[in-house]
Amino acid sequence: MQTSKLFSILPEYICTPDGMEIDRDGNLVLSCPNYADDNLSGCVVKIDKQGNVKKWFDVPVLEETGVARNMGIAFDDEYNVYLCDNQGWSEKEEVLFKGRVLKLKVTDEGDILETKVVAYGMEHPNGIRIRGNYMYVTQSYLHPVKDPSGKLVSCVYRFALDDENIKITNTLADPNILTTFITHNPDCQYGADGIVFDKEGNLFVGNFGDASIHKITFYEDGSVKNNQIVAQDFSQLESTDGMIFDEKGNLYIADFCANAIGMMSPDGTLRRIAQSPDSDGLQGELNQPGEPIVWDGRIIASCFDLVTGPGKVNTGHSMPATLAQLDLE
Repeated sequence: MQTSKLFSILPEYICTPDGMEIDRDGNLVLSCPNYADDNLSGCVVKIDKQGNVKKWFDVPVLEETGVARNMGIAFDDEYNVYLCDNQGWSEKEEVLFKGRVLKLKVTDEGDILETKVVAYGMEHPNGIRIRGNYMYVTQSYLHPVKDPSGKLVSCVYRFALDDENIKITNTLADPNILTTFITHNPDCQYGADGIVFDKEGNLFVGNFGDASIHKITFYEDGSVKNNQIVAQDFSQLESTDGMIFDEKGNLYIADFCANAIGMMSPDGTLRRIAQSPDSDGLQGELNQPGEPIVWDGRIIASCFDLVTGPGKVNTGHSMPATLAQLDLE
């Protein structure tokens, strides 16, 4: 297995790094919900190839809570920014069901010219990808939905890029639900998380608690043809957070629970390619990786470093926050 290396030590105004994208100038763009410090709100930063960090903008806060908690990030063809503002991630009562999907028009200098709310009232919006005229958003919890099995239900929503102010009920009555998932693992009831498209337009989603990777295929009209598990091997992958494909069709997965990065080969084989013990991440360890991205010929992983408890290698939060790097396989 590889040993990860340090890519960047992040400034003190970032305590929880998460989703990533690449902008039109080739910069790495990092979305930071900053859950570890109630006094910090969410921001988005740009990082150059040497690991230098510059704040791009502070995310518009939700007036009701006074903060933003942006996780997943995506760009459309016009470089509008889309963010999953996961207000309820902490599950504190005062922030439950206040999540949003935001669409922002931002200058290169970080001036926000326009803010639109695509959807609101969401329990747990997490990852986002854009393909064609639609955005696809994972929602890791749908607690109002009571499956007969008693297990957690989660979903993917599909919204048009020009949708605005859609009220989400977090039930199966929401017409924007594309497909749903059930998490069977009783020890980790956390659902749809990582999300990515392959070159052919098939959608891949990670069911976090089951450490399973689902492939969703479509009919010509865009409706779902199939949603099936294509990879699951707990010996190699214990959880499925953010995911990204490389040019060869390898899928890299952040194994949040195991402080590891897994890889699914095009034939569906899962293999752990790097793993770290509990640490502060300052030597480049995978300190609870939340998302990988393929950038500048390498893999960069954001280190979330916050969640503890059964099944997690991580035992506590530490500062400063870090990004790690790995070689492409």
